[in-house]
Amino acid sequence: MKTKKIDEVFKRLTDSITEPITALEYNSEFELLIAVILSAQATDISVNLATPALFRVAPTPSKMLELGENKLVGFIKRIGLYKTKSSNIIKTCKILVEEHDSIIPDSRKELERLPGVGRKTAGVVLNVAFGKPEIPVDTHVFRVSNRVGLVKAKNVDETEKQLLKRVPDWAKPKAHHLLILHGRHVCKARKPMCRECCLIELCEFKEKNLT
Repeated sequence: MKTKKIDEVFKRLTDSITEPITALEYNSEFELLIAVILSAQATDISVNLATPALFRVAPTPSKMLELGENKLVGFIKRIGLYKTKSSNIIKTCKILVEEHDSIIPDSRKELERLPGVGRKTAGVVLNVAFGKPEIPVDTHVFRVSNRVGLVKAKNVDETEKQLLKRVPDWAKPKAHHLLILHGRHVCKARKPMCRECCLIELCEFKEKNLT
């Protein structure tokens, strides 16, 4: 897809999606980090059901450490992989307290040193909390980007590299959420709503789905 066409894709998505923001509920950079760790292989809905009560008692790294792993499990056991996530969160909070004065680092290198924080999680925190032009790739971003023709990639890492190279600078800060929300509500995995899509004239997938 040519540069002019890619620019038009993001202009249309921007016009169509008025609030390209995360669905995760949080009140601080720390709460965002914990919510994103919990959201791995889980739904935002399940995370949002668990975190309000958790954040009331443990809104900081030190408070989370005081809570401890066993009590933390009680708050998040409705979320997938809760045992592993509980362990990682406590380890992460220990590092934040001892090495970062409880401040969330704003560099990918330091974020990815934290247990439970991989490339995608770090990218989300950098993008949402610090406004950096990162485009972390989840299943929605991967599907939409390849379907529409923004990229031609076989995996999430290659998809991210191509998006960072091709997405116009003005759209990079919100590209992640524009693509996620378009994937959740329009360009769905099983039954994409092509006839209602704002990208219908631009999409390379439409002809296959409309025949």
